[in-house]
Amino acid sequence: MELNACTPTLHIEHLDFHFPTHSVFQGFKQQFGPGVSWLRGANGAGKTTLLKLAGGALLPARGAIRLDDIDSAHQPLAYRARTFYCGGDAPALPWLQVREFLDLHLALYPGSDEALLNDELSAFALLPTLQQSINALSLGQHKKLQLALALALPVRLLLIDEPFNGLDAAAMAYLRLRLSDPARLARQCIVLTSHLAPDVPLAATVEI
Repeated sequence: MELNACTPTLHIEHLDFHFPTHSVFQGFKQQFGPGVSWLRGANGAGKTTLLKLAGGALLPARGAIRLDDIDSAHQPLAYRARTFYCGGDAPALPWLQVREFLDLHLALYPGSDEALLNDELSAFALLPTLQQSINALSLGQHKKLQLALALALPVRLLLIDEPFNGLDAAAMAYLRLRLSDPARLARQCIVLTSHLAPDVPLAATVEI
C-alpha cells in the first residue's frame, strides 16, 4: 500500500465511550493532522482509551472516527490497513516465534518492506531474537518489537502509547531521531501519549 500525496488527518467527532463503571468521553471532538501530536492528560483521563478507539481496538457508543475519508465503523478493514496501534503490551500469541509474529504483520499491511523492518529490528538489537518464542521476550523487548513495526509499516495513522517507557537511553535517542524525520512527519499522522516531553518536533499538544 503506497501512501498517497495528500496529508493524513484523523477526525474524531461527537465521541461517546463508557466503561461499565463510568463514562470516559461524552461528545468528544478532535482533529489530528500530519506530524506528531502529543496527547496529554492526568492518569485516568482516557489517553490510552482514545488511542485504542482510534486504532479500532475499542468501539465507541456513539460518534465517528475517520482517517481522511475512511470511516472506522463503515470501512473497518480499509481503516485498519492504514493504522497501527503500538501499546507495548505483550501480544497474546505465545505459540508464535518472533519471526512468525512479524510475518503476520507484514502480511496484514500491503506494501510493507521487509528490509526496512529488518533495519528497525537491527537498530533495536532484536535480530538475535527472531527464532525465539514471542513469550520469551522481556517487556522491554516487546516494546522495541512493536516500535520497530510502528516505524516500518506503511501506515498513515500511527498511535503510540508511552513510547519511551522501558527503553534504554540508546533506544530512546534512536526513536526520537526516527520520529523527527521530516519525510515521516509529512506523510503520517502520529498521536502519542507520554509522561515525558517527547523532544521531537510537535504539530500539536492536545489536553484531554
